[in-house]
Amino acid sequence: MQGPARPGDARPALARLAWYGSARHDRAGLVRPARPGKAERVADRVPAGPEVAGRHVGVLAARARQGAEPAESTAGDAVRHTFGRCPGLRAGRKIDCMSDKNDHPPAVPLRRTRRAPLGAGLAAVAGLAALLAATVPAPAAAAGSGTPSPAAPSPAASTPAASSPAAPAPAGAPSRTPVPAPVPGEDPRIRPYLPAPTGPRPVGTTSLHLTDTSRPDPWVPAAGNRELMVSLWYPAASRTGHPAPYMTAKESELVLAGTGVTGVPPDALSRTRTHAVADARPAGRRHGLPLVVLSPGFTWPRSSLTALAEDLASHGYVVAGIDHTYESFTTTFPGGRVATCAACSIESEEDFGAKVVRGRAADVSFVLDELTGPHSRWPGGTLIDRSRIAMAGSSIGGASAPATMLADPRVRAGINLDGTMFAPIPASGLDRPFMFMGQPAHAPGGEDPSWDRDWRRLTGWKRWLVVAGSVHASFTDYDMLARQIGVDLGGELTGTRSVEITRRYVRAFTDLHLRGRAQPLLDGPARRHPEVRFCAPGAGTCG
Repeated sequence: MQGPARPGDARPALARLAWYGSARHDRAGLVRPARPGKAERVADRVPAGPEVAGRHVGVLAARARQGAEPAESTAGDAVRHTFGRCPGLRAGRKIDCMSDKNDHPPAVPLRRTRRAPLGAGLAAVAGLAALLAATVPAPAAAAGSGTPSPAAPSPAASTPAASSPAAPAPAGAPSRTPVPAPVPGEDPRIRPYLPAPTGPRPVGTTSLHLTDTSRPDPWVPAAGNRELMVSLWYPAASRTGHPAPYMTAKESELVLAGTGVTGVPPDALSRTRTHAVADARPAGRRHGLPLVVLSPGFTWPRSSLTALAEDLASHGYVVAGIDHTYESFTTTFPGGRVATCAACSIESEEDFGAKVVRGRAADVSFVLDELTGPHSRWPGGTLIDRSRIAMAGSSIGGASAPATMLADPRVRAGINLDGTMFAPIPASGLDRPFMFMGQPAHAPGGEDPSWDRDWRRLTGWKRWLVVAGSVHASFTDYDMLARQIGVDLGGELTGTRSVEITRRYVRAFTDLHLRGRAQPLLDGPARRHPEVRFCAPGAGTCG
């Protein structure tokens, strides 16, 4: 149980951000009364005050208690009011842009509204960066320096034990992944790390710059043809080499700047330690490796799913993570050219979420062409088994998986990690394997009716899982990375537990549907994973 707020504690702000990121109605106008979720209950236990990150969020929280979203607000409005223009988001002092101290504003008239697009992804990113600023002081050595510290190999990656599958932990036990020692002279609170992959194979990674000459960019037509950056993770021939950087210093700076955060080293996020060796030689037999495509949440870079990607690769998968250009705070192209989030400025437009989904389906199909075609852009392309391809994604990246599967029969199976279904599955249905996995707000009859609606249209193998104690960021790297520096995002999955659960269930799904290996883990609740609950939508329960 969480205690009272401490000076500089941003939990009240994050509670409201978490509420705003929870969907309550779909495109068809379905409205379901919002029940106080865990995030709101946390907020109710914390004294009101100037810690709230933005006047607009306090208003949203009050209206949430009445059962619908505010008529005059959009996701874009909330994002801009919450963290886009708040001068108080600075390390070492409280957030001071809430001068009215009004935690419970008066009631206002409510009506049905358009779907507020993509608030969940933006809120989660904003919350992580704001909490970094609120809790992590900038070390003197890093202040004013734009040069990232060199990525040092993690002890976990350099020991023989890291090459063997990890022994399963007892139910609910914290991770036994060793914590890397900090680099001398560096503040350990801003030296986060990813847990070691659990598979037996070394992991390599590389990046590809791909250009689709068949279509213009959907967000910036003046930019010309659609360009994408793609990261590949794959089984490597050797462990020799240096771990690849998590992201560049400039990307870290732009992610933090995109959330209006100051007062932390601009390269803070780029210091995260990884395990995949940069540009390692791929290993495997011809057409022997299944492929998993990963699509991140809106505004999130492809690196946000690195922990999952490294683990799948260590178990013999090729993984392709896509940066959907102009939908992320930052995408870096060869030569240092950087594209920022042009789509963020128009996200309040009608059917914006559906446009994102359609664009991502086209991006994925193009990437599959480039990787598995007769002239693969990756030297290891012949290792990929073109008959065994799946897609998974976080937030709207996961919500894009069904549309991609319907448009491209090469994608045999899909996973949605906590994403609202902005583009409904058609009445004709989807007959290939699919899995919903999300936070408790996504339980049947919960705050997002789009899962209930589309569950009935999944006519093949399917599962609906909710993870107790999780929040929206728990299905990416971000919940775990925040905890490593002592930041509370409102979830209850300690240590690296959020990543462990996501890794285990995603791999069980791909092993079952791409490799034909029986997976009792997906048959029902497991003692080693008591947080994961299997939902029966007909009964409206999860257990």
